[in-house]
Amino acid sequence: MSTPKAHGIDGDRLWKSLMEMAEVGPIPGGGSGRLALTDLDAAGRALFSRWCADAGLTLETDAIGNLFARRAGADESLPPVVIGSHLDTQPSGGRFDGVYGVLSALEVVRSLNDANLRTRRPIEIAVWMNEEGARYSPPMMGSGVFTGRFTAAEVENAIAQDGARLGDDLDRLGWRGARPASLAAHPMAAYFEAHIEQGPVLEAANLEFGVVTGARGQRWYDAIVTGREAHAGPTPMPLRKDALVAGAKLVLEIEKIGAARGDEACATVGILDVEPHSRNVIPGVCRMSVDLRHPETGELMAMEADLLAAAQALTGDGVAVEIRDFWSFPVIRFDDTLVGRVRDAARARGLAMRDIVSGAGHDAVYVSMVVPTAMLFIPCVGGISHNPAEAVDPAHAATGCAVLRDAVLATAEAL
Repeated sequence: MSTPKAHGIDGDRLWKSLMEMAEVGPIPGGGSGRLALTDLDAAGRALFSRWCADAGLTLETDAIGNLFARRAGADESLPPVVIGSHLDTQPSGGRFDGVYGVLSALEVVRSLNDANLRTRRPIEIAVWMNEEGARYSPPMMGSGVFTGRFTAAEVENAIAQDGARLGDDLDRLGWRGARPASLAAHPMAAYFEAHIEQGPVLEAANLEFGVVTGARGQRWYDAIVTGREAHAGPTPMPLRKDALVAGAKLVLEIEKIGAARGDEACATVGILDVEPHSRNVIPGVCRMSVDLRHPETGELMAMEADLLAAAQALTGDGVAVEIRDFWSFPVIRFDDTLVGRVRDAARARGLAMRDIVSGAGHDAVYVSMVVPTAMLFIPCVGGISHNPAEAVDPAHAATGCAVLRDAVLATAEAL
């Protein structure tokens, strides 16, 4: 498979790197499984680090495990322009989510080396720790500590689904660096992140490129429905206090909340468990996750009000429904100047494109709270992501990387 060089970007080299990284933790169906802070996650970092050393970059890990690879600028006193994403995946992840952002950043640096092109500002590649939130939850922990959304202590004391403690994993892997994880300790001039869309909008419109103007706000909750355990045989249907039946009604109400507020709204139950989890016992407890998203703050808060009202309506006659806050981030608008540079670079290449709001969370969301930030999207086949079948067109990967290069150079100021 051959992709043309696009203004200095070597599409074949980028694609080869993507495919080689995919072989670290390969899973059936063609995807990758590198859960955060596991040995496979460390193996992916080691491969990336070797490539960075080959490109002449210097590597540093901060105190919470974020990795930075630096290309020196003509004026080392200036804060760097940073390009980044993540290398950890979902348990059954694809080959491109996060990885495309890291390796397109590496290809930008490699292309500058090929052209012997120097920039006034340094350029850094960031690999953020635990973006996915699959093994340790919530997501985006590394960028969250860096931007002050989480304290280092609460992240280090997080417990994984397998019982591990995050701080212990940092020590085990040697990822606990000396520099504090903060903007004060690690100034940045600007941040760019390239990503696959993870949705079907660009492909459905036959577009090559998305200029990301911001991200939907998200609110996550735990819902706990409590009824009464009882024997499944002797207990008549009218006398049951079945927590799962009430939970099923709540799931349907959550679906209605998303459907009622237009195409930009999303409402999802991703986890549902019952206790005592026995075939012949009426469930006494039903627990579920709730994920609400919308690009407008007022609408997102209205969705929350609808959720609380639905919970209240289902409470009574021996059944109680409790909604607990778990995690959230606000509606995000990215930096107009940097977004404009991405848009201008895509327009100069004649790409079929549109502005788009991200429906997913990214490290760029947290970084944008403290550093001017922009994102770009390339289409993914069928809009499929968080799935081994995740796929992109190599030509889209190359052109997206070329746009990234142009926007970064305009910000880092080529000499």
